[in-house]
Amino acid sequence: VPLKIAFLGGLNEVGKNMTLYECGDDMMLVDCGLEFPDTEMLGVDLVIPDFTYVTENASKIRGIVITHGHEDHIGGLAYLLKQINIPVYGTRLTIGLIEGKLKEHGILNRCSLNVAKPGDHIKLGCFDVELIHVNHSIPDAVALAIKSPAGTVIQTGDFKIDTTPIDGGVIDIARLSQLGTEGVLALLSDSTNAAKPGFTESERKVGETFETQFRKANGRRLIVATFASNIHRVQQIIDVAESLGRKVALSGRSLENVVSIAAEMGYIRIPEGILIGIDSINRYPADKLVIITTGSQGEPMSALYRMAFSEHRRVAICPNDYVIISATPIPGNEKMVGKVVDELLKQGAEVVYEKMYDVHVSGHA
Repeated sequence: VPLKIAFLGGLNEVGKNMTLYECGDDMMLVDCGLEFPDTEMLGVDLVIPDFTYVTENASKIRGIVITHGHEDHIGGLAYLLKQINIPVYGTRLTIGLIEGKLKEHGILNRCSLNVAKPGDHIKLGCFDVELIHVNHSIPDAVALAIKSPAGTVIQTGDFKIDTTPIDGGVIDIARLSQLGTEGVLALLSDSTNAAKPGFTESERKVGETFETQFRKANGRRLIVATFASNIHRVQQIIDVAESLGRKVALSGRSLENVVSIAAEMGYIRIPEGILIGIDSINRYPADKLVIITTGSQGEPMSALYRMAFSEHRRVAICPNDYVIISATPIPGNEKMVGKVVDELLKQGAEVVYEKMYDVHVSGHA
């Protein structure tokens, strides 16, 4: 029986990842992400894959497996599930984040969400899907070994090799090598950093940089912008803040959402009394504060953007602020990030970003 693999998104682009596997009368999907629009797509909030082929073959689709909880892998799922009701499989945190999305769309109750863990096998028609633990910039990410009558396909999802991860153990190289020995038909690999020589540094390295940067900002207010979903990064910011006696406030709806889900599920440890509401930052001296914010990509409505352009309800940039942008611009966002940095500098803040110090490492190998 021949195996057909079709890419509905995520190839030759960063975003809207979605793969379709077809074998005989069975089909299965991997991931269903969204993509942020180009600047010339006026009035467009987000872009999702074209579901036509999927909805036309709805009766053959046995389920969808999600590799991890990033927007470019789960952001389109609610739109798909509104059209066809198929079982969804993923790890605990991934399903937790998906639940939040489906609740927002008002369809949680009619969806079938199933939690699986690395080592589990999911039977979807003639497919057997095994989950394999990998490291990435969000916890609970997995690669998939998809066995079909035609052979085994390894789809890595997004991954890096981090020998000193913040939690959750090192990528399961042993299992991957075992599968290699057994014979693999095709490897579909994350290639985000394929053009960069060398290897990606460990997430721990950023923690060390935070340590020195936070000490350098002695006596000043710290504002750190990062991706809402980078729970390990948020954990490291909180740990360093605690060790230096600073309180932490969160700004940005997505950040608050993710942190509360992650804390509830035990993926992030927040020491008693360290988190304060963004409304109460004025009760604390500047040198006793760290504000973690969204907007590291310069997105026009994000919290950091609003701070830079004096539109934020709670945070006004002061000449003494020390701003760390703990992220790299996603290709295409450089101009927007540049605009925000310029504006912060005009307000008198000092701004540090990844080109200057190791305040960011990639989540991709």
